[in-house]
Amino acid sequence: MKSIDPSKLIDKQIADLTDWRGKMLAKLRKIIHDADPELTEDWKWGTAVWSYKGLVLAVGAFKETVKMNFFQGASLPDPNKLFNAGLEAKKTRAIDFHEGDKINEPALKDLVRAAVAHNRAGR
Repeated sequence: MKSIDPSKLIDKQIADLTDWRGKMLAKLRKIIHDADPELTEDWKWGTAVWSYKGLVLAVGAFKETVKMNFFQGASLPDPNKLFNAGLEAKKTRAIDFHEGDKINEPALKDLVRAAVAHNRAGR
């Protein structure tokens, strides 16, 4: 059985989300790739996932939000206070984006790079 290219599944999810969430997911995907082109796109649990020497982050669309979940978020510096969800979790941290939210792209790219560096260091 031939597996489906995860990038095509993410493309399909973006295309199927015809409201603001599709545009947000596409924009976040571009920011993730711009932050670190070595990240590998994957599709797990019906969600877009990026990995580098382990899971780095996932982005999922929900009814009211697009959630960006950092698997090792609790270990990452967040000087710009981007994390606004899952703050009580032991390991993960998330950013919930709502319709009309502006993205602090430089800070978000720094956070993605910090997450990759965390995995690269084998922590």
